[in-house]
Amino acid sequence: MTTASFDTLGLAPQILKALAEFGYTTPTPIQAQAIPLVLEGRDLMAGAQTGTGKTAAFVLPLLQKLLPLASSSTSPARHPVRALILTPTRELAIQVEESVKVYAKHTALSSLVVFGGVDIKTQTPHLKTGVEILVATPGRLLDHIEQKTINLSQVQMLVLDEADRMLDMGFMPDLKRILALLPKQRQNLMFSATFSNEIKKLSDDFLTNPTLIEVARSNATSDNVTQKVYHVVQADKQALLIQILKNKYNNVNVSQVIIFTKTKLTASRLSRALEKEGIAADAIHGDKSQQERMAALVAFKAGKITTLVATDVAARGLDISDLPMVINYEIPSAPEDYVHRIGRTGRAGASGAAISLVSPDEEKYLVEIEKLIKHVITKEEAVIEKSANSYKSETKSPKEYGARESSHRVNRNDSSKQNDGNVRTPRYKVAHDPWFDKPYEPSNSAIKPVNPTRLMSKSKARVAALLGGFKKTD
Repeated sequence: MTTASFDTLGLAPQILKALAEFGYTTPTPIQAQAIPLVLEGRDLMAGAQTGTGKTAAFVLPLLQKLLPLASSSTSPARHPVRALILTPTRELAIQVEESVKVYAKHTALSSLVVFGGVDIKTQTPHLKTGVEILVATPGRLLDHIEQKTINLSQVQMLVLDEADRMLDMGFMPDLKRILALLPKQRQNLMFSATFSNEIKKLSDDFLTNPTLIEVARSNATSDNVTQKVYHVVQADKQALLIQILKNKYNNVNVSQVIIFTKTKLTASRLSRALEKEGIAADAIHGDKSQQERMAALVAFKAGKITTLVATDVAARGLDISDLPMVINYEIPSAPEDYVHRIGRTGRAGASGAAISLVSPDEEKYLVEIEKLIKHVITKEEAVIEKSANSYKSETKSPKEYGARESSHRVNRNDSSKQNDGNVRTPRYKVAHDPWFDKPYEPSNSAIKPVNPTRLMSKSKARVAALLGGFKKTD
């Protein structure tokens, strides 16, 4: 059950004004439960899937608690880091800091995001001016600590966002180093999509008498997302996708979409193929530089591109409001990744659609996905337009190649059978000489005795002469 409005949660007018300007009036379940507990000063262990509004669940009370310490002074000493938010990926760090800026726009609180993949020297000047709220990835934060460009001695609040993802990515040693450098007296908030044994151990290490809240069962998909599967052979996937993106399939209206692939190579090739078809598309994956990925994301948010092709790792933590659709060009082998993918749409009460293009080889993954989400997805056989053959995928299975080759052979044979009124042209036989059928018999002159002494002696090898020539011999 959700609270009627944000007005009842004890947030300051400056924060409420920012929420109203952003169009938020009613808190989500995780926000309604978490905000009062954080304002009470409790440590929190929150289970929330992506798309539940969890970012605002910790950012809003964090701003409220720091508001009395806000200063309009230009002195860096008046703006020490008081809240530290750690995220597993640079993309998520950027999204979180953007949310902080939106909600804090009518306050004097400042924020900064630091992450790897860019020159550390570009971040240092901003740190020197002083910021109250720092969003960081663990590795880059440790870089700044080693270079003594950051001071964490006055941190009052620590947030671990997507803690389960941090452990999966091997950040535990970095987290322990960071925690050891922070003041002992602080408030800790941990948000995780799952509560594994490793997460519980982490919570025991750094949370003090935490309150546990969970708003949805693990691996549940949002009821706001309409899920559908199209059965299609691998070679026809690209043609079907282009039909969908051009709004030429089953009246599916696509204004903006994220397309998921399993590999970086597929993401790049698919993005280029879509661009050739006149679709405004770009790709984000691990082989792209941070600047390229950020530029693609900014263009997507601004509506300059309508289609973003992404791998699971690159898309983790993307926070794009009002995304109407996601398409699984290749469904993931891990069922949990399917939940994360479709969690990009249908956020914060909005409706969304998730379409999956499933080939026969991927059926086994679909079965596991339906078991996990406890839901049978609507299925339909794909129908490819004949005109779509011009942009069929170049990726064909060996069976398809074999079928095409055999059909070509049949055509050649058929054409040889028909000539001038279906009369077969006679073939003339070559004259046969029975002498060639006799077995081979060597003649006596061909057999010569071998001299044993010749076999034992080594013939002198002929060598090339240098400019001086060979030495004369007597």
